[in-house]
Amino acid sequence: MAKKVTAEYSNESIKSLKGADRVRKRPGVIFGSDGLEGCEHSVFEILSNSIDEAREGHGDRINVTMFEDHSVEIEDFGRGIPVDYNQAEKRYNWELVFCELYAGGKYDNQSGENYEYSLGLNGLGSCATQYASEFFDATIRRDGFRYDLHFEKGRNKGGLKKEPTDRGRKTGSVFHWRPDKQVFTDINIPAEYYRDVLRRQSV
Repeated sequence: MAKKVTAEYSNESIKSLKGADRVRKRPGVIFGSDGLEGCEHSVFEILSNSIDEAREGHGDRINVTMFEDHSVEIEDFGRGIPVDYNQAEKRYNWELVFCELYAGGKYDNQSGENYEYSLGLNGLGSCATQYASEFFDATIRRDGFRYDLHFEKGRNKGGLKKEPTDRGRKTGSVFHWRPDKQVFTDINIPAEYYRDVLRRQSV
């Protein structure tokens, strides 16, 4: 009878997930499922940020576009996410928003500075959805500039691109991404899901 080989259990056996792997390898922890419901939840996290902006009186329209390749685009006309350098944190805000779990502008709701009420997973949504995407593109217009970011499988490619834009142009954010089939078992979100969510959350 063959002797069973047992792997050594040592100090080096204890490992931690880092960066995008915290979401990509355990999507159910963040989104509640690694199936279609989890994928839908990841989309709602981005949509909820736009809804929160509209509810606070910033922007009067949200555009949601489904593509045949199962990618999604959400455009709002709010203030635009702050993505430039954050002196208090000594980091760029785009790193905090899209690459750092538990970072965001919704923790001080009671201070009256940002959001009186918010829908999403505060400090998790944008980062978690970005981490769980095959690709994720963000275009933000605010403070007289256009900012562009591109991510692939949780990693930024090319850094932050910043260029002046017409200050008379509306501010806002555009996100285009495709949930990753290596993360979710099903990314084919039905149109009815979007209709139902937008109907329930319309303001």
